[in-house]
Amino acid sequence: MVAPTVADLVVARIAHHTDHLFGVGGANIEDIYDAVHRGTAPVTGIVAKHEFGAATMADGYARATNRLGVVAATSGGGALNTLAALGESFDSRVPVLALIGQPPLALEGKGAFQDTSGAPGRMDAELIFGAVSRYCAKVRRAQDIHEELDRAITAALAGGPAVLLLPKDIQQAAVAAPPEPRRPAREPNPSQSDSLDRALALIATAPDHGTALIIAGPEIAAADARAELAALAVALDARVAVTPDAKDVFPNAHPRFAGVTGVMGHPNVPELVARAELVILAGAAMSHTASAGLAGLAACPRVVHLGIDEPFVPVHARVPGDLATLLRETAFRTARSGGRTTGHLAVELPALTPPRATGPGVRYREAVAALAARLEPGTGIVADAGNTGAAVVHHLPIPEGGRFLIALGMGGMGYSFGAGIGMALGRNRRTVVIAGDGSYFMHGHEVHTAVEYQAPVTFIVFNNNAHAMCVTREQLYYTGDYTFNRFRPADIGAGVAALLPGLPAWSARTLGEFTSALDKANAEAGPAFIELHCDPDEVPPFLPFLKEFTA
Repeated sequence: MVAPTVADLVVARIAHHTDHLFGVGGANIEDIYDAVHRGTAPVTGIVAKHEFGAATMADGYARATNRLGVVAATSGGGALNTLAALGESFDSRVPVLALIGQPPLALEGKGAFQDTSGAPGRMDAELIFGAVSRYCAKVRRAQDIHEELDRAITAALAGGPAVLLLPKDIQQAAVAAPPEPRRPAREPNPSQSDSLDRALALIATAPDHGTALIIAGPEIAAADARAELAALAVALDARVAVTPDAKDVFPNAHPRFAGVTGVMGHPNVPELVARAELVILAGAAMSHTASAGLAGLAACPRVVHLGIDEPFVPVHARVPGDLATLLRETAFRTARSGGRTTGHLAVELPALTPPRATGPGVRYREAVAALAARLEPGTGIVADAGNTGAAVVHHLPIPEGGRFLIALGMGGMGYSFGAGIGMALGRNRRTVVIAGDGSYFMHGHEVHTAVEYQAPVTFIVFNNNAHAMCVTREQLYYTGDYTFNRFRPADIGAGVAALLPGLPAWSARTLGEFTSALDKANAEAGPAFIELHCDPDEVPPFLPFLKEFTA
């Protein structure tokens, strides 16, 4: 090789920000994988079963490591398969770089297979991907790759995703390497000191013995600002509640921990908000999922938002900027002025009380409690959307040093399988994926990817032979005398064991069988799989449903 190609340069550049490339092969992206194979950059190429799975691996990797997640896909259907996952990364501001192969430029508009050039009668990939990215560009000249990589990586690290469309002939073209690879860092909006001064003045008016509450959101994790959050809680003598997608940003066993907000949250949080003299929204934009039930927030005399994203709820002061810096400065200046001492005791976390389930299988709360008792410190947790996810958010404490992910941006079912693999490979720590059978049937065969690369993931599938949240909605909001969402019974555990010989797999119908399977899975170094049979008619701890029962 006389000179490096564009593909070589791309791999060398991403190696400064990641050690994994997730994707699915294909004719118009194979040069990137070839560069991974022959290059000196320390990047491990991972091939998933589906491009959605690959993109969620990149998403989970990025969230769990605070590094850049990278996904590669070929043109046409392969490219389009990434869109749902990139939509989740877009809504949740996850730093993902998507490398999307395209047919050679010379064939665009001339009958090229999988042409998305925007030529007459053809789809336009730049328009399509532009809708789910912070930056999207097609590289049309090899010499432009340096500048386009700079722009794309910078945009992704500021809260991606970013997309580069790479025609095959461009990937293969020779290009001169830059003298020094640039390493862009996250570039959030700069903090505004005058806004911070106003916010601090407002905070200072709060009565010393009035309740102070911090609601922490997912931006804490993205900014790696857990220590700064803890320092602010001490300076304000505040309790800390978390949004459903931020359970790991404050220790769940800490006396100040006040539980989870919103539709899957704890009933004490609305009471705390109603009594609060001061509420700090720390990296919490407060979408409906997080703010449901918090009517008292509108009556709080001092609501301050710190962070990049504009809040969805009214606030009295908003300070945009780098969240870690804002939290650190607010804590320092509050403590310097004497701090606050409310004298309030630790918070008890009462649970929501759904109607008693009478059907077959293990109950959600019992299963989650059994799992919680067996989680080692540092374990990662990834939950899927639906009834299972609601039970996990409400009942499962995140172990010390652990990480927690749930896709609440777009709520795409099956997200947890890829994201769990990305988290496990990125952290090199045991990760537990908790999903329903509906999510498994969508994207659960990424379990094969975990087996292929021996990722330390324990997959737990709550099998109630239904899209159970949809069953509940049929019963609560419609007549309930029909269903489209119950399935024929499936023996998923036995099926996975037969499909993937050598994968430790168990099927549990009782709590005792489940705890035994958990103990065996914990002894494995690589992946393991547990099917847990549940009741499709059990109502989860989900506030909108429970309000229907009390209406």
